[in-house]
Amino acid sequence: MRTVYEVIRRPVISEKSTALAELAGKYVFEVSTQANKHEIRDAVQNLFNVKVKQVRTSVVHGKVKRVGRFEVKNANWKKAIVTLAPGQKIEFFQGAK
Repeated sequence: MRTVYEVIRRPVISEKSTALAELAGKYVFEVSTQANKHEIRDAVQNLFNVKVKQVRTSVVHGKVKRVGRFEVKNANWKKAIVTLAPGQKIEFFQGAK
């Protein structure tokens, strides 16, 4: 059994994910590539004390970049879009207004 911190690596803070959180109550996390939807749901519920309605996952493939004359590929990572129950909210930045 993986711990909460092994399942959820970090929240993805971007313009698109912030708009999803404000408009639709969906939050985006980078998660372990071995984690399944049930583990992600339990981890978010335990870590943030919220009720999760739905979890969607996708694998984001790493980009191929040039470093001089060599090509380097970034690692693949797994993204989870978590939909919360109506009225639920996660505050990532407590002091921000």
